[in-house]
Amino acid sequence: DGGAITYTVAELGEAINGALRRSFYDGVWVRGEIQGWREGPNGHAYFNLVDDTSGVKATVAVSFFANLRIRLRPMLARHRLRLGDGMKVRINGGLDYYAPNGRLGLKMAGIDPRYTLGEISLARDELVRTMVAEGLYDANKSRPFPQVPLRVGVVTSVGSAAWHDFSHELEASGLRFRLRVTDVRVQGEGAIPMVAGAIRTLSGYARSTSRHAGLDVIVVVRGGGARTDLAAFDAEAVVRAIAEAPVPVFTGLGHEIDRSVADEVAHRSLKTPTACAGALIDQVLAFRDRTEMAWSTITRIAGSRLDRHDQRLTDVTNRVAGRTQAAVLLAVERLDRYAPRLPTLSHQRLTVELGHLDRAAARVAGEARRHLAVCGLRLDGAEGRARALDPAATLARGWTITRRTDGRLVRSPDDVAPGDELVTATVGGSIRSRVDDRGGPPPSLR
Repeated sequence: DGGAITYTVAELGEAINGALRRSFYDGVWVRGEIQGWREGPNGHAYFNLVDDTSGVKATVAVSFFANLRIRLRPMLARHRLRLGDGMKVRINGGLDYYAPNGRLGLKMAGIDPRYTLGEISLARDELVRTMVAEGLYDANKSRPFPQVPLRVGVVTSVGSAAWHDFSHELEASGLRFRLRVTDVRVQGEGAIPMVAGAIRTLSGYARSTSRHAGLDVIVVVRGGGARTDLAAFDAEAVVRAIAEAPVPVFTGLGHEIDRSVADEVAHRSLKTPTACAGALIDQVLAFRDRTEMAWSTITRIAGSRLDRHDQRLTDVTNRVAGRTQAAVLLAVERLDRYAPRLPTLSHQRLTVELGHLDRAAARVAGEARRHLAVCGLRLDGAEGRARALDPAATLARGWTITRRTDGRLVRSPDDVAPGDELVTATVGGSIRSRVDDRGGPPPSLR
């Protein structure tokens, strides 16, 4: 149409911006989820605000310039919020068409912190209801806590102040804790799968029946920070990993005021990593104190019973001594009564027994002569065999006897080893030798 207005690209960009300023004179409020958060070296921040609640994903690019970040920082700090990926926000700003790249964007000017806090609270409440409905809310709390939790699995960012405080507290106790540490990110991108995966990995070790691989407790620790830094610990994957762990899980997430869902389902939640370490130390020391007290009680009861039984033994000894003395006196009296009759009775008994003895002696003499004759014949035969087996006679025929230095006979090459010292007896004396090689059987045996 010859009457239509034709714009240059630059003029079109100016026209679009003019229309946007007229239509959204006071700016616009937009809600969505932050994705792709990035910060430039000049202090500016950029991200996409994403919404897919209608089933169709919609995205708008947002610029958050350094001067506005500085102005909003006190308000965000007061509400303990830190902007980052995954956070749901309601922000205010002005629409701007950036002609160089042809993109429509939003220049952020303000934020409604109550919306973000409300979304966080709603998500937390929904997750808690889910865990209660599935019977997992108190599952980890029902795990029995060991009396001596010395084998500890730790999920933390190694190198952080949280890890230093926790490990230093355990080392300073002087107790022999054994740690299996998994290094993870505890906030930001990738934190949720890393923390959940670490807990499940340590749960696998905890199920092991090996004394070296098993765990008594799992501890999840991190330092303090903004309320939104706890996002990973309000995530369902992390919460489920804690609830389903086979051993008690302690959390020390460094927040004095805020409490995450992970804290809710854990066996025990403490404010700081140092407090987590202190709870483990207190449990071990309490067991040690109970053990020492039990030992003292055993010693006291044993001593008391020994004293009581010693007294009973003394009483029995005294009664036995008294009864023994009475029995001796009674025996003496009876002996006195029988003493006058003893000479007559003894003479009669002695006469009878002498007769028996004479007859037995005669039988023994006859048997002895016959037995001596038989034994003489046997002795003559044994003497002949002994002379034939006399080692001296054997040596005289050219044989030798070899012994080890400890006196044991050498009957086979297997009885010696190279380097052993041997003593060989011959008819003319002994010969000392040393084994170089055991060799094989003698030629006559091959």
